Amino acid sequence: MLFFTNQNPNPKQLAWSIAINNTVILFLFSLVIKMIWPESISWYLLFILPLTLLFISFFSGYKALNHFIYKKIKLIYKTIHSLKLSGESKAEQVDMNKQIIKEVEEEVIEWAENWTEEISSLKKMEEYRREFIGNVSHELKTPIFNIQGYLHTLLDGGMTDPEINHKYLKYAANNTERMANIVADLGYISKFEAGKLQLEMVNYDIVKLISDVLEDSRLKASEKNINLKLKDFNQKPVFVFSDVESIRRVLVNLISNSIKYGKEGGKTEISFFDLDDNVLIEVTDDGKGISQKHLPRLFERFYRVDKGRSRTEGGTGLGLAIVKHIMEAHQQIINVRSDISVGSTFGFTLKKSNK
Repeated sequence: MLFFTNQNPNPKQLAWSIAINNTVILFLFSLVIKMIWPESISWYLLFILPLTLLFISFFSGYKALNHFIYKKIKLIYKTIHSLKLSGESKAEQVDMNKQIIKEVEEEVIEWAENWTEEISSLKKMEEYRREFIGNVSHELKTPIFNIQGYLHTLLDGGMTDPEINHKYLKYAANNTERMANIVADLGYISKFEAGKLQLEMVNYDIVKLISDVLEDSRLKASEKNINLKLKDFNQKPVFVFSDVESIRRVLVNLISNSIKYGKEGGKTEISFFDLDDNVLIEVTDDGKGISQKHLPRLFERFYRVDKGRSRTEGGTGLGLAIVKHIMEAHQQIINVRSDISVGSTFGFTLKKSNK
């Protein structure tokens, strides 16, 4: 029996416990011999021998534990602890008077949990990287192949055909522009992620900005006979505090998408909702809607609900990813709700101005 209640003793406590345990056993054994053969051992030796064994057992046990067991545990502890520190930090000395077994156990558990999370995160990043590279390659491959086809046709004699040369050059130029837009959008996202794109936060009237974007979008909307409407158009100005050009880009993307995927003769409405310190702006269309299974991934780069149609409609597949980055940079939110054959609503918040 070990005479300690602590489940995680330090070396000294464990050595004392072993020494006391051995001493009690020797004393009881000597006492039994004394009772059977009274003359075999004096009462003096009956107490002196166990006490001597007590100290000998303690010092020899303490030294052995330090050398053979705790020395190894200490090495594990220091190794794990040093791995958790930065390169400039200095590993702390291990105090052998502490409950080192408990500390090693806690360190190992924490270290294992952290590494499990890190490995899981690295696997997700690797999967995301492969998917991202595949998407970029796929998005750029289509316009490159198109341009090659148009140029080879022209070189093979199409240049002399007035009905072909101008049309194919126009097609090639359109595909070149699409590639340039993809590269520009990727650069824009990279700057946001690297923190190199600084927001110019100012106070301005969001109603006026929306009106300007709607006015610029009317020509495109008229091609599908879509009615663009700012709900309660005569409302008072709504002042917000944000980066004007970034929010313009958000509005252009959402309104452009509502037109692109809206139905012929449909409508797009922009609404405002007061949320105390923030204002909620919603862009609603009555198009074909988006299936619920697509909504969680809608803001991912290059994610397309209808891949074939999306590419024929144009766009880089990065618009909503950029919108999400812009809103996160403003520490605001963007969400979407949609129903098939009913339409979609994209909503985002902006901080109200103190003006």
